[in-house]
Amino acid sequence: MREDRSKMEMKEIESAVEGILFASGEPVQTDRICVALEMDRPTVEQVLQKLMDYYAYERRGIRLLRMEDTWQLCSAPDYADVIRKAFEIRKPAKLSQPALEVMTIIAYYQPTTRAYVDQIRGVDSAYTIGLLLDRKLIEECGRLQVPGRPRLYRTTKQFLRAFHLTSLDDLPELPDLGGEGQMRIGEDGQIMDPADTAEITGADTPETAGAMEEEAP
Repeated sequence: MREDRSKMEMKEIESAVEGILFASGEPVQTDRICVALEMDRPTVEQVLQKLMDYYAYERRGIRLLRMEDTWQLCSAPDYADVIRKAFEIRKPAKLSQPALEVMTIIAYYQPTTRAYVDQIRGVDSAYTIGLLLDRKLIEECGRLQVPGRPRLYRTTKQFLRAFHLTSLDDLPELPDLGGEGQMRIGEDGQIMDPADTAEITGADTPETAGAMEEEAP
């Protein structure tokens, strides 16, 4: 009888957590859930992990994502096309190669300035940084304390969600690019050895930036 009561209590806790995440519509901090339920963090994290595993194992239409210390309910990527069709949502444009390059540099070297991105790529990245800001994949996070006080940029939680990362620790190891050459991304999304790429010059423009390519959340 006591075991049945314990199971019922845990089921109620799972339902409460599910309700909090659904009602939010945004990433929710683990500590906020703990405070709301008046429960210790290990128990709440156990419940969250159980829900995450359940949605994935049962191939439900929703998934529970962990992004650093926040959790969010979202639709399953497998049904993205059906969901877009139901709401008549046009499939988002994809990230261009320049955008992938800028995104990669900021992800690995954040917080960083546009000048540093330009230095690595060898081209003016102003237009592409503007696109990434519009897509909320990067954000401003202060200014560098040097003459001119250039803006600093970092990735956002939207970046983690778009690229299916739990945290920045999930980024693959960055290969040694050496002291020469420019960073280039191949069609498969891998960072290319500068020695194997042709020299590319000129500033980013609407013509060179092209359509956006990241996977829709």
